[in-house]
Amino acid sequence: MKKNLLLVICTIFLTACHPKAEDISILTTEPSYSASLSSNGQFALVATQNSGVQCWDLSTHTLKYQWIHGDINTGVTGTAISPNGLFAASLSRDSVAMWRIADGKSLGWWSLPSSGESVAVADNGALLIGLNDGSVMSLNAAQSALIKFLGHKDRVNSVALSADGRLALTGSNDMQAILWQAQTGQPLHTWTLGSRITKVALNDSGTLSFTNGSTNEAKIWDNTSGKLLNQLDITRRQMNFSAVRFIKQDSQILTGTPAREVILWQRDSGKEIEKWQVALTKNSQNRGAVVYSVAIRDTNKVVSISSQGLVETWQQ
Repeated sequence: MKKNLLLVICTIFLTACHPKAEDISILTTEPSYSASLSSNGQFALVATQNSGVQCWDLSTHTLKYQWIHGDINTGVTGTAISPNGLFAASLSRDSVAMWRIADGKSLGWWSLPSSGESVAVADNGALLIGLNDGSVMSLNAAQSALIKFLGHKDRVNSVALSADGRLALTGSNDMQAILWQAQTGQPLHTWTLGSRITKVALNDSGTLSFTNGSTNEAKIWDNTSGKLLNQLDITRRQMNFSAVRFIKQDSQILTGTPAREVILWQRDSGKEIEKWQVALTKNSQNRGAVVYSVAIRDTNKVVSISSQGLVETWQQ
């Protein structure tokens, strides 16, 4: 009797902690190496093993484009969509490409001097690429401008751009996050964490920065003063983030983890508001899932895309 009661309590507890998604869409059953959502949750970009880079319109559940990056389809390891949903970027180890979502047109392809690690794209089509050698490329094809930023001493794991493309935020294995001017390479603030930096993010206006270390440091900074505003209240020993987005006029932060979690936080207090767990496909051989990207749709619906090829929607 006690065992049965305990089972019922545990079941209720798990259901409360991880409510099921109200909608689940399977975009691909192939292995995927990266995926991105547009900020409004309308578009999804998926780098697949054998079918190129797929661009989906989630509002109509249709595949808009299949882009081939380079000579083979298997090399894309990074993706990004601009905040206004106009541009998409794909990153391989040796090159970066940009596409226009309205008509699927290729807007350029550029080779890289070192192995590509991360990519971001702004509303004006400006690109930011973090490289394995510790450098960062700031590329604005429309202005024929290229800046190579050399402020880091080790691999650059994560990059972010403000929506207007003026501010760049980069995080590296050297335990530093640097905020700098993307058009000039001028450093503005340098923040040092106690471990290598695995994820950075900027709000669209470029007034706030988010930095995540490989332990459980998740900090929010004021970009004007450079001062620490607060940090997420993480109670467990270690938490890494694979996806981060400022939402609802920057009052909340939506995150994804490599451990199937989507978590909503109050930005000013750092307190957890709600948590969800992404699903596994029925025949999946992999019992884990990385949350690649998160977004908010219609102000109260949380959307995620994971390495299982699933797009899931929850009512907040």
